[in-house]
Amino acid sequence: MREYEITAAPLHTGPPPQGDDVALWWLNTSSDVVGGHPVDDDDAVLSPEERTRASRLRRPGDGHRHRAAHIALRLVLGGYTDQAPEDVTLSREPCPCCGDPHGRPALAGPTDLHFSLSHSDDLALIAVSGVRIGADVEGIRKQAIVNELLPSLHPDEHTALRALPDAGRPQALARLWTRKEAYLKATGQGLAYGFTDPYVGIAETPARIRNFTVVDLKAPSPYAAAIALSTAA
Repeated sequence: MREYEITAAPLHTGPPPQGDDVALWWLNTSSDVVGGHPVDDDDAVLSPEERTRASRLRRPGDGHRHRAAHIALRLVLGGYTDQAPEDVTLSREPCPCCGDPHGRPALAGPTDLHFSLSHSDDLALIAVSGVRIGADVEGIRKQAIVNELLPSLHPDEHTALRALPDAGRPQALARLWTRKEAYLKATGQGLAYGFTDPYVGIAETPARIRNFTVVDLKAPSPYAAAIALSTAA
């Protein structure tokens, strides 16, 4: 597993990851320049859909963060596929639940390169691999939000979190949440069946999941992050 930081300087990716190798790219989405591209003054890199979605975000700073994260994604994928970032064509795989084209984001056309983008507040994570991969990063939530989310979890996870002191629950929930989200993004299932399954637990090591390996990442404070990597032949 290789980790990189995306800065204002032009980005150089090197060769794409092969097989189950993983490249992780971290970005501060409050940055004004990403990989040599001004975030708010370079419409040429983003697709019309990406620009429209960013313009519709109303919370202060969210539009900028969205643009920064998607410029970074295009730079990373363009570097690995030898394309200009604006020429990278993204698509959606069929949903595993209904078959409609709103499943995992993917590179258009035949490719062995898989990716996942996640961003929360001022931090973005892009994970790239030669096998199916999901990534998630989350800020540590306030205690009141933690209590609201507990009923949506697996009963054993709910019980384990309730047994923790109040002060320990937000960090434990963030770790658990990113594990689940990473897996659901890797499968393309999303939240179609809710958030109860799979059981990932709050122990230091994630519970085993058939055909996937879930790994906690060392994220900067106050965030948690994880990836889920396919092990299916």
